[in-house]
Amino acid sequence: MTATIDHFVGGERVAASGNRFGDVFDPASGAVRARVPLASESEVDTAVAAARAAFPDWAATAPPARARILFRYQMQLRDHIDELARIVSSEHGKTLDDARGSVTRGIEVVEFACGIPQLLKGEHNEGVASGIDSYSFRQPLGVCVGITPFNFPAMVPMWMFPVAIACGNTFVLKPSERDPSAAVRIAELAVEAGLPAGVLNVLHGDREAVDGLIAHPEVDAVSFVGSTPIAERVYRAASQAGKRVQALGGAKNHLVVMPDADLDQTVEALMGSAYGSAGERCMAVSVAVAVGDDVADALVERLSPRVRDLHIGGFEDPQAEMGPLVTGAHRNRVRGYVDAGVEEGAELVVDGRGVGPTTAGNGGNGGTDSDGGFFLGGCLFDRVQPQMSIYTDEIFGPVLSLVRAKSYEEALTLVNDHEYGNGAAIFTRDGDTARDFTTRAKIGMIGVNVPIPVPSAFHSFGGWKRSLFGDHYMHGPEGVRFYTRLKTITQRWPSGVREQADFSIPTHR
Repeated sequence: MTATIDHFVGGERVAASGNRFGDVFDPASGAVRARVPLASESEVDTAVAAARAAFPDWAATAPPARARILFRYQMQLRDHIDELARIVSSEHGKTLDDARGSVTRGIEVVEFACGIPQLLKGEHNEGVASGIDSYSFRQPLGVCVGITPFNFPAMVPMWMFPVAIACGNTFVLKPSERDPSAAVRIAELAVEAGLPAGVLNVLHGDREAVDGLIAHPEVDAVSFVGSTPIAERVYRAASQAGKRVQALGGAKNHLVVMPDADLDQTVEALMGSAYGSAGERCMAVSVAVAVGDDVADALVERLSPRVRDLHIGGFEDPQAEMGPLVTGAHRNRVRGYVDAGVEEGAELVVDGRGVGPTTAGNGGNGGTDSDGGFFLGGCLFDRVQPQMSIYTDEIFGPVLSLVRAKSYEEALTLVNDHEYGNGAAIFTRDGDTARDFTTRAKIGMIGVNVPIPVPSAFHSFGGWKRSLFGDHYMHGPEGVRFYTRLKTITQRWPSGVREQADFSIPTHR
């Protein structure tokens, strides 16, 4: 009998009360491994009510006491990192090393959250006017909601809720229904570390649950990560409902290769950043912009055999460099983009369609694909034009497009003219060019000889343009600002001198 994944509400696993369920697959075999409940309106109400009930006591808990629980929690996570990595890999399909790395990046945000009491300090000014002092401090919002994507089922939730709860909020997490088990386990570990019941809850569901959480009158803030069309819809709906919102959307990350770049280093960077996690990363490099035909020809010559020789397999394969895609529907969507690229006239240098896992004797990029898993080999396009769908759209798969630019200025224009502004990188030995790129590129996160410039936990993560809706980035200082509101107090104590009413606007006299 297929197992059913539970919600996690009020500090314990809770069986579904509704009758709607979705399938959770093993991407390496294509088999259904579990079913996940799709929450009803009443289940949304129950989860939010648990968070609301826990909020007063948790908000009144001293920040150092909250931090001590988070210190214990990060140790719990480290002790269970291999378990969490296997859960992630078994439902998402990424390799164990990649899954372990993603859990580690999530733990780094928990470590940052342990120091949030320092960032909750306010400001104080004595004597802003005669006998009047002014000071400010930050207070929690209330019940916060996190809606997270399938590509990082442990890391992205941990970019949200540790910061929120360290600031004194309570949290309802709605993970992707494609790989929901990691969210339940990390919530369970938080309770085992001492987090009070109801402070962190996990509710599974689809659009009905998302819409219910966004509209719920007891929800104060919404954090979202996903595709741009849904991010924009969530931002507009939650804003209209009076919530504070940060909604991170899609990406089309460019890596500009200058003529003076170290091509060996560049090729290694492109391989890892384009094909790692089967390209299912919002920070994946999906466009390489080669400045000059000589650079482009050299890149194609060096990349082609590397892409063909990718070792593809399930997470149980210790040699696997790239796993399957998360579902059959998503694999077919990515295949469709490859088909469109060929039809639009791009040169498909390496064709990963129909490629399956690498087995002994077949070498390289795998054997023939089968219905036994959601595999797709690495794809490499050359001579891609800006009007092609493989350039304009976020594919979210192992597809790298090479665009040829005649000059640095043309390459920079390509980066700046794209609707997405999440990440970009430049590979060069020239400091002046690098400095100009970091200054003029209209991008939220930039790498110089670094292909995936994801900021450390104590900095903040977010893009520009249609990659971010809202005013605040995720985690780091921006995360603290998002999950708190500023209160400023102006005070005066009577000195025994009675004053007459003043009907003019107060001034500093």
